[in-house]
Amino acid sequence: MRKPQDDLVFIDERGVAQPHGEHAGTQMRARAGAYRLMPTPNHVVFMRFTGQDGRRDEEDGAIVRLAGEITHPGTMCDVIALIAQANWRGELTVRDGEHVRSIFIDSGNAVCATSDVDEERFGKIMYRFGAIDEFQLRHTLDKQKESGLRFGDMAVELGISNHSQVYQYLGKQAEEIVLASMQVSDGMFCFLDGFDDEAVPFHHSLNLNNLLMDGVTRMDEMRYFRQRVPSGDYVPERAEGRTDAPKEFRAIYDTIDGVLSVIELGRVLGLGEFQTTKQLFQLIQSKHVTMQKPRMRGGPLEVVETANSVLQQIHQEADSGGKGTILRNNLASFVDPTYEQLFSRAGPAEKGAFEAQRVVDNARALFAGANIERQLKELLYDYVSFALFTAGSLVRRSKDQSLSKQVEPLMSRLRPIG
Repeated sequence: MRKPQDDLVFIDERGVAQPHGEHAGTQMRARAGAYRLMPTPNHVVFMRFTGQDGRRDEEDGAIVRLAGEITHPGTMCDVIALIAQANWRGELTVRDGEHVRSIFIDSGNAVCATSDVDEERFGKIMYRFGAIDEFQLRHTLDKQKESGLRFGDMAVELGISNHSQVYQYLGKQAEEIVLASMQVSDGMFCFLDGFDDEAVPFHHSLNLNNLLMDGVTRMDEMRYFRQRVPSGDYVPERAEGRTDAPKEFRAIYDTIDGVLSVIELGRVLGLGEFQTTKQLFQLIQSKHVTMQKPRMRGGPLEVVETANSVLQQIHQEADSGGKGTILRNNLASFVDPTYEQLFSRAGPAEKGAFEAQRVVDNARALFAGANIERQLKELLYDYVSFALFTAGSLVRRSKDQSLSKQVEPLMSRLRPIG
């Protein structure tokens, strides 16, 4: 679980650069060669590969047309709008420290997009939108490993899908990657001039301006929807005594069975999570549907995973307001010897989460013979509550939009009883 210090590089008074963190060393070794130091402000070091001649040649890599830091969700909306308006052609890479997304852009259109995020891989996209079921997903993935084929080609060969459907969902995958890139809250973007058409795995034509409108709408509306549908794991139920659901929502209303979660409904109906959440919100407003908490698996592991979900939202809020370092320092000072043992070799990661299984293992050693789940709830509830209090004092919001209100459904699952 990487920390910010893992990416540090120290430059001494002689100008010698030495990696401080293991990840920084790995990255520098992978870039061995001669680089030209570009003129930048004093607090920024920007180098690009040129080879020993010091000149920027065609074979030295694509020109960096645009680059910068991402500090809050929506940063990439402005960047993508600029690229679309300028009609530039190139590859936009978006990195958040853990994942890399690439969007290939030409004349205001996204022609392709790739991602190393597991949920944005092609097979998972087909599964999320109901084009294939779980067995077909696993079977295709197994056969894909044996053959080396791409997932779509393997699905066609197995008779699970056809070329037309594969092409359709490649476009859906590109759309989801672009929309996910707009929501990255912390990281770095780089727009590289031009790209090799033969290196692009497929070609679509998705209008960036339309995607921008969809992305901004999705971010704004999802924040609003989360007040009534806190997460995709929640389970909708039909309200008693109501059968007159509006015609436009009849399909989703008839599919609700009190068992399927929001995500599962989206998969059954082929809508995806956002559109399903949007329709459910309308049905909640009209009092046709109520929302039930996720079906709890129970156990210590879920306690840690619930705490992680809240901590990630808290850290994102603090980072967006430029107060992330203060939050992390305050949390570090809150940790006493008991927490040190509980969190030993478990994190926290940069975004606040802990390695759940290791925390559970530490708790079993720390509280041998006691009720582990209860002990974890008590400690993690206090830790998360302090994080929430700190973030709330650092980043002010209106009462209706407060972070506390946003995470209350998860906090209620974490709160100790008795």
